[in-house]
Amino acid sequence: MREPTSEIKGYHAHVYYDPRTKEAAARVREGLAQFDVQLGRWHDELVGPHLKSMYQVAFAPDQFGKVVPWLMLNRDGLDVLVHPSTGNSAEDHLKNSLWLGDKIRLKIEALD
Repeated sequence: MREPTSEIKGYHAHVYYDPRTKEAAARVREGLAQFDVQLGRWHDELVGPHLKSMYQVAFAPDQFGKVVPWLMLNRDGLDVLVHPSTGNSAEDHLKNSLWLGDKIRLKIEALD
């Protein structure tokens, strides 16, 4: 049996968009800038396990209670994946995650 993971080093939120919703994604991104977060690059091309355009938002555990509730109320209809960063990418994305909006299929083979 594998040793349970107990340490969350941080969190990632992946904000998904398409050409029709990119303007909404920009508004959400502007709102996220008010928090102590790292805003990743826009990925119009598919990257990693993500099968839709997105950008990543990285934040420390002490920001979870600020960032995630804000996203719940202000995601402007976009789908958002929130997951911990524990060092186990597959479990972080697939088992230990939460979705705001619709759950989007991920390319599982791209995860560790």
